[in-house]
Amino acid sequence: MAAQYLYLTTTGWKSSNPHEIEIWYVEHGGCYYLVSEMLERSHWVQNIRHNPAVQVRVGERHFAGTGRILNPDAEPELCESVCALMDTKYNWSEGLIVELCPQD
Repeated sequence: MAAQYLYLTTTGWKSSNPHEIEIWYVEHGGCYYLVSEMLERSHWVQNIRHNPAVQVRVGERHFAGTGRILNPDAEPELCESVCALMDTKYNWSEGLIVELCPQD
């Protein structure tokens, strides 16, 4: 069974300090997807916008990765897939979708 939460560490764009959050997620195509209910107002989203390098911990897996905000107009199929997975897992998918992919 998949872990309920993912732990995301971003670098504060003003402070340069690490910030960790616990958040719902889904996995799809080798990447992890999060939804920001507060859209761009979420500090973690602002941090990723300024510095996409992230650290991720989910279950027993830890990795360095890159985060990016999905564009629903340019990637409608991916956004629909992520929303469907979030709805199935948490019965919720409203917000801004952020992709976290492990570094190669």
